[in-house]
Amino acid sequence: MKKLKFQIEGMHCTSCALLIDEELEELQGILQSKTNYARQVSEVQFDEQKTDEATIITAISQVGYKAKVL
Repeated sequence: MKKLKFQIEGMHCTSCALLIDEELEELQGILQSKTNYARQVSEVQFDEQKTDEATIITAISQVGYKAKVL
């Protein structure tokens, strides 16, 4: 299990954060996603055997936001 923080660009409200969490939690291997609009950060806990950083960043970009590992 691995836990990473991602800097998120493009969020405008708390609904944006919820949208990111919903998208990430649908991915195989994601154990938990907590996105904070005020801090513009997403903390993601995941199984490294089932997913990776690039897949997480791609999923975030598919819902309209930019992400990078902190």
